[in-house]
Amino acid sequence: MKDWQMVYKSKVVTPEKAVKNIKSGDRVVVAHAAAEPQIITEAMVKNYESYTGVEVVHMVPLGKGEYMSPGMEKHFRHNGLFLGGKTRGAIAEGRGDYTPSFFFEIPRLFKKDILPVDVALIQVSKPDIQGYCSFGVSVDYTKSATEKAKLVIAQVNDQMPRTHGESFIHISEIDYIVESSQPILELPTPKIGEVERKIGEYCASLIEDGSTLQLGIGGIPDAVLSFLKEKSDLGIHSEMFSDGVLELVMNGNVTNKLKTLHKDRFIATFLMGSKKLYDFVNDNPSVLMYPVDYVNHPAVIAQNYKMVSVNSAIQVDLMGQVAAETIGYKQFSGTGGQVDFVRGTSLAQDGKSIIALPSVASGGKISRITPILDEGAAVTTSRNDVHYIVTEYGIANLKGKTLRERAKELIKIAHPSFREILTEKAILKYKSL
Repeated sequence: MKDWQMVYKSKVVTPEKAVKNIKSGDRVVVAHAAAEPQIITEAMVKNYESYTGVEVVHMVPLGKGEYMSPGMEKHFRHNGLFLGGKTRGAIAEGRGDYTPSFFFEIPRLFKKDILPVDVALIQVSKPDIQGYCSFGVSVDYTKSATEKAKLVIAQVNDQMPRTHGESFIHISEIDYIVESSQPILELPTPKIGEVERKIGEYCASLIEDGSTLQLGIGGIPDAVLSFLKEKSDLGIHSEMFSDGVLELVMNGNVTNKLKTLHKDRFIATFLMGSKKLYDFVNDNPSVLMYPVDYVNHPAVIAQNYKMVSVNSAIQVDLMGQVAAETIGYKQFSGTGGQVDFVRGTSLAQDGKSIIALPSVASGGKISRITPILDEGAAVTTSRNDVHYIVTEYGIANLKGKTLRERAKELIKIAHPSFREILTEKAILKYKSL
């Protein structure tokens, strides 16, 4: 038996025993999204009576998130670096907090002890013959938090994909190991309606052969991908990618061979999707996973020729200000990587940043193109950074346009039932259109 194997065996404990090492007042950073170590977080929740004031930090939770349940306030307080469906209620009801940050700067919060890390709860692949485990589908901030944590508890899962790049941790760097064989959390295939299809078609018209893409997850990104089947030699440099990319790979549209940075390679920092996606990336040397302070750094993104980013929004006002994380005062999601890629794409040679959104919300009662943002809304992408805005009614290119010209272009892509009132508001402000 090799030395590392003996060390490994000495660290294997039950989840119940592992979480007893978490102390009241600790800051616990949980691995991102699909990499959440569910067995460990569930054991932590079951042990709640042993804790007071434990701060739980992460971005998107795909697990149960029971530590945010009403009645847990004395024991756990959630600190969200991004919000999802399971965390919005805790923030809105005062049982948690939200910390704004560009995604690429989140590792710095841990590295510089702005948010000192007491405990990292992670999920990794089984070790290789040298004793190295892979962070799998979540390198992002997870690796940085792990490197700074005083205590590392890892769920070693033989179903976690082994990914390449800067995605490794030696078992000597882990304090407690909880063994498991559990499917990685999956996301259902998003629904693509007629609105998403039309938006996807407009976005795809802006993407040239040889472009490198950043796309998120959901109906609009998948709709964009569905219209790229006639494009050639596309590349991927994205904070994440999902199943929608796989069809383009099989179809020969995505080759990565014309990329100017990491030629022939997919670059990402985390992954969310189905088992089909996880099987594709498993031990695939063409897929490189790096920490988010590299993948999302604007100076790195800018090295990609014909870089195209596609991101979503909640509202866009007639000046071109983009609100993508709040609905009025209500925190809905987070800054994420939108601004990282908008700015990196702006610096790239022949880069294009696209903000895509349906023209209306609430069943057509509310226009997403608005004279002004709702009271309390946070500006995610500034009017200085914005480039293309796309709805199902067309494309508005705002770069280099005056405020009056911007208003005119945005009204053209607003829902027809709101164009008259938007025009009236614009004329009041700018005197003419």
